[in-house]
Amino acid sequence: MEAAAETQRVQTLVEAGVAHLPARYVQPPELRPHLSRRRDVTADCGSIPVVDLGPSGGDPVPAIGRACREWGAFQVVNHGVRPGLLEEVRAMGSSFFRAPMEAKLRFACDPRSPASEGYGSRMLAKDDGVLDWRDYFDHHALPESRRNPSRWPDFPSNYRDVVIEYSNNMKKLAQTLLCMISQSLGLPPLYIEEAVGEVYQNITISYYPPCPQPDLALGLQSHSDMGAITLLIQDDVEGLEVLKDGEWVQVQPLSDAVVVILADQTEVISNGEYKSAVHRAVVNAHHPRLSVATFYDPCKTRKIYPAMQLITKQSPLKFREVLYGDYVSSWYSKGPEGKRNIDALLINQ
Repeated sequence: MEAAAETQRVQTLVEAGVAHLPARYVQPPELRPHLSRRRDVTADCGSIPVVDLGPSGGDPVPAIGRACREWGAFQVVNHGVRPGLLEEVRAMGSSFFRAPMEAKLRFACDPRSPASEGYGSRMLAKDDGVLDWRDYFDHHALPESRRNPSRWPDFPSNYRDVVIEYSNNMKKLAQTLLCMISQSLGLPPLYIEEAVGEVYQNITISYYPPCPQPDLALGLQSHSDMGAITLLIQDDVEGLEVLKDGEWVQVQPLSDAVVVILADQTEVISNGEYKSAVHRAVVNAHHPRLSVATFYDPCKTRKIYPAMQLITKQSPLKFREVLYGDYVSSWYSKGPEGKRNIDALLINQ
């Protein structure tokens, strides 16, 4: 039953001309985007901060610290990844989703296994949850022992080479940013990177087709990411939103920027001084949207706990130690349900 349902991608529904949202994609009233408090980004607070990492931008560490403390998310420009590569990845993803369904289904993920590599539409193990209005392709990119390009599309012809180049560039950028985040906390530059250990990197290209009733659906439900840090690029269609002070704030697309999203394990390591960003994706009725998220995560056998240097009388221990594999299993079995799973680790709830 599940395998049959899995072959019906969201894109297939749209191409069939569905006029009303199928029931399993309808969000509960309290989670629907038109009923949520949403901030006008032209107001005083605007959208998430933009940090210049280039030599003319000055020392970025203080700005990164403020962004991590106040938002849990920011955009970086002049980050060292060539703009042409960002555009190649977006174009490559768009080309894949424009391909005939039979070509895409050659790379279908295993519907019996949550978050398996390949082309799919649902990541969670729950059968009764509301579905996101998106299709995706998930690549297992790092460590290299886990990287198997034969599982990735072979069209366009440079697809696999571009993903490998992008993977390597995103790893380097993530390490640079984690060093700056560590420094902004007063920790040694390599502290968070060493706490995370061997990096497990997934690259997920998400495609959000036009939705016949966008006021009832979400492209990606409200959640915070599980790992250490997420780096995301998007096309020029708005859709990514970050929760700030109880209001949803649109992240304005910047073609050469990379969106940086703090994830749960970095909040644990910072002992709650920095917050992982709750975010979601909304959809629209007229334009497809594409984003590419690169997740920088610990291995499942890694134990994550707050940095002892950050525990004081004024800032006591806030989180229990967690085995990352247990945390991942909980996330995929229960789902985010619009909440932060990290709150289950709080010592005083």
